[in-house]
Amino acid sequence: MSDTIERQLAGSRTRGLMDAIRTRIASRVLGPGDRLPSVRSFADTMGVSPSTVVEAYDRLAAEGVIRAKRGSGFYVTGSNMPPLAIGELGPRRDRAVDPFWVSRQSLDADDTMAKPGCGWLPADWMPNEALRKGLRSLARGQASILTDYGGTRGSLALRRLLLGRFADEGIEAGADQLLLTGSGTQAIDLICRFLLRPGDTVLVDDPGYFNFQALLRAHRVELVGVPYTHTGPDTAAFEAALKAYKPRLYITNSTLHNPTGATMSPQTAHRLLSAAAAHDLIVVEDDIFTDFEPSASARLAVLDGFDRVIRIGSFSKTLSGSVRCGYIAARADWIERLIDLQVATSFGGPSPVATELIASVLAGGSYRKHMSELRQRLAVSMDRTATRLDRLGITPWTMPRGGFYLWCRLPDGLDSADIANRCLSKGVVLAPGNVFSVSQSAAPYLRFNVAQSDSQRVEDTLRAAIDESG
Repeated sequence: MSDTIERQLAGSRTRGLMDAIRTRIASRVLGPGDRLPSVRSFADTMGVSPSTVVEAYDRLAAEGVIRAKRGSGFYVTGSNMPPLAIGELGPRRDRAVDPFWVSRQSLDADDTMAKPGCGWLPADWMPNEALRKGLRSLARGQASILTDYGGTRGSLALRRLLLGRFADEGIEAGADQLLLTGSGTQAIDLICRFLLRPGDTVLVDDPGYFNFQALLRAHRVELVGVPYTHTGPDTAAFEAALKAYKPRLYITNSTLHNPTGATMSPQTAHRLLSAAAAHDLIVVEDDIFTDFEPSASARLAVLDGFDRVIRIGSFSKTLSGSVRCGYIAARADWIERLIDLQVATSFGGPSPVATELIASVLAGGSYRKHMSELRQRLAVSMDRTATRLDRLGITPWTMPRGGFYLWCRLPDGLDSADIANRCLSKGVVLAPGNVFSVSQSAAPYLRFNVAQSDSQRVEDTLRAAIDESG
């Protein structure tokens, strides 16, 4: 090989190393003050000579990206770091299958838009009179509820109600094992801050809730998808992922799973927890849909007793998306540290107005009646929506035992991102399948919210989009 070609190859390898380091800095895997790998270890990792690493480090130091400390190594300076762009932390994809796409379109939609892809119930399905009654009572109550910061653990009344519900399930938990948060999303964020570090691996369901993906990418972790079946995660794939990737965390809905609507079987739950114990895995169980079940199913937290399972939940699906509050139930020592994190990031617990209002509605006799009527109403909408979709050749992956999500397959050859974009131009917001898929293997699927889908307008818009695509 000529000297010219050899120099060109060496220069190419050096530039490749420099680009790799810049990418790690841009994605915050490496932050200001972090030490870079030693020359020899980085050379081994990248399969190049130590001299190539030295050359790359020296050039980056000359640019001011890193700096050398005599006898210590090279460190990130923090200068010229680009702003963190969460949407760019994963592979570049078409915006139609970006995890933020459905959220943005649904949250910003005006009253003229139909939203079969959104994740909440229509306003007139919610217990509005009970909420108004509770607000009137708060307005006449203690002024401190209207003006003061929330306590570090949140409303005592609401925590007592939740602990009573845990006891009804057979979970023996103390007051020191429960923390109220600003929302269910904040609950996950606090857990990620507590347990994860950049570069850690987290298992998620594939398909699974798209905002889990978005939030985890913001914490700069590696995501590994586990195929989801009609009875929960594929246990063979789950165990294989534990061995191959040594993940720190697994996040799931065990009941009325988002987006599929499936419910984890007792056999899958037991096998999952056994595998988690064998591999020192922590499981986060999002229990947000529990009150939509016609009867209780297997719960990971019930089987585990908050040993390595953390339960989270909120009230946005059953009561109000405007009155935000979530919770974390876990080991007492973990709760203590999570409290400090919530104080550091939010200065106290959730709004006393929100928590006392939720407590008053849950404690009132109207809540059970509201949920009973809601389950019946959703069952009717589930059947009617499935019938409407069937006329279009759109078939459910399964018929859920409750809740409001229907995961459906489009006719062969159609792509859900294309259908979603066509429908959006006509004022209908859909949830395309790959939004929910880490592996990007769900292009033929759409998630429908049956409470928002049972209309002639949605059916007609879908039919037109399918005809245009075919």
